[in-house]
Amino acid sequence: MREPAVRVDTTSQVPPYAQIRAQLGALILTGRLVEGDRLPTVRQLATDLGLAPGTVARAYRELEAAELIRTRRGAGSRVAAPPAGRRPHASQLATLARDFTSAARALGADTEAILSAVRDALDPEGL
Repeated sequence: MREPAVRVDTTSQVPPYAQIRAQLGALILTGRLVEGDRLPTVRQLATDLGLAPGTVARAYRELEAAELIRTRRGAGSRVAAPPAGRRPHASQLATLARDFTSAARALGADTEAILSAVRDALDPEGL
């Protein structure tokens, strides 16, 4: 993996695995990590972040389920090929929405404030 750092805020109400999943997912979906880029091993990232390996493993499993990474025993975890000419998978959108919602709730936002923020983001001209 290139050097985009993943950071975990242990004081956040968002669980560490969700923070890792969101940050790596964003790096992949924005193209900062590209197809074939190798991710750190579960053990290495857990050590770097001071977390249990199971926490990182859960984030990797969820990224794999969203088809953002692929993991092969002995070959490690790598960024998966983007779906050619297709819109993002529903699972990818659901992951991003879940991460955003968790972070917004941690800030104290209610449902209407979250929906309003999404509407504003979709139509910035309407502000």
